[in-house]
Amino acid sequence: MTKTSIQNENRVMITPEEIKNEMLGASEVSPQIMNLIHDQRLLQIWVPKKYGGLGFRLNQGLQILFDWSKIDGSLGWMLTLCSGANFFSRNLKPEIATTLFSNSKTCFGGSGMIGGTAEKQNDGTFIINGLWHFATGAPHLSHFTLNAKLTEKGIPLLDKFGSEIIRSFVISKNEVEIIPNWKSMGMKATGTFSFKVENVEVSEEYSFVYDDFFTDDVLDKIPFRIFADLTLLVNYLGIASHFSEEAIIIRPNLLLDSFNKMISNELEKTIDFANEIENILNDFETVPPEKQTEIHSFGTDLVEKLSHQILEIYFQLGLRATHKDSAMYQIFCDYFTATQHANFRRDFKQNEFYCESFTDEFR
Repeated sequence: MTKTSIQNENRVMITPEEIKNEMLGASEVSPQIMNLIHDQRLLQIWVPKKYGGLGFRLNQGLQILFDWSKIDGSLGWMLTLCSGANFFSRNLKPEIATTLFSNSKTCFGGSGMIGGTAEKQNDGTFIINGLWHFATGAPHLSHFTLNAKLTEKGIPLLDKFGSEIIRSFVISKNEVEIIPNWKSMGMKATGTFSFKVENVEVSEEYSFVYDDFFTDDVLDKIPFRIFADLTLLVNYLGIASHFSEEAIIIRPNLLLDSFNKMISNELEKTIDFANEIENILNDFETVPPEKQTEIHSFGTDLVEKLSHQILEIYFQLGLRATHKDSAMYQIFCDYFTATQHANFRRDFKQNEFYCESFTDEFR
């Protein structure tokens, strides 16, 4: 993506600034922007090239997600979560993945929760029923992914350790009922909705297990925790960078050099972690638990630091920053909605939130 303009296959030019303007106040991503995304296969940055995807390295993909989060928080979040779901192309049998991703508009998305059951049939198919929440990009998905408990004659199937067996499935959008129930103050254009499935028959070929891969690539070996940490961090940094741009428009005399430098430095550290992880795996080594902990601690500290600094700047912007139709208000709401994701949330003791001398009415 260039800083001046973006061009799709139909030679339609659109600048990042035009995208920002179109996303201001939007409740969904427009067909024009979605066509641009599909033309550039941005939802398939992690899909291997042999399936028709871009097959980006981790550092390349993170830079793309940062760039789009800087344009708009909802766009960056949708691209991150949907491209992350398309990562599951690596868990599908090659013939199924090749067929699905030959289409540039193929886009997976869904829920990580266990929200239903998959009743095993005699012919090897499964009947899916259930309700799942927080499927980002729901209006734009070609297929929904879900996790379900396996049952047979209504009885849960157990593994050798006595635990219920969980399997993931891919279901066409035509067999899913979308429930548009997003009520949060921000990320309104992400299309993060619930969905319901009733008595849908699915072939075993469209099921998968997350840790079982049919591809042989370094990205397959990246621990999920690290992948989630790094992809979410570039979103927060991108939104923070957009926040800084808008803040200086509202108050040109604000001194934001140190804030901008921090964003730049922390983005560089995030990319450095990505390079380090790939180098470790390229040497046929496993990522040590200490490195995973280091990256997660870095992310947790960074989100806390960003949040405090954004608040400090916001307090200096005045009433213009509270106008509900303003870019600043939308960025602020997007950031503090996105950071409610449980990934980097600290566990605080109760007395860290208030003074013990407060009366019960203030607790």
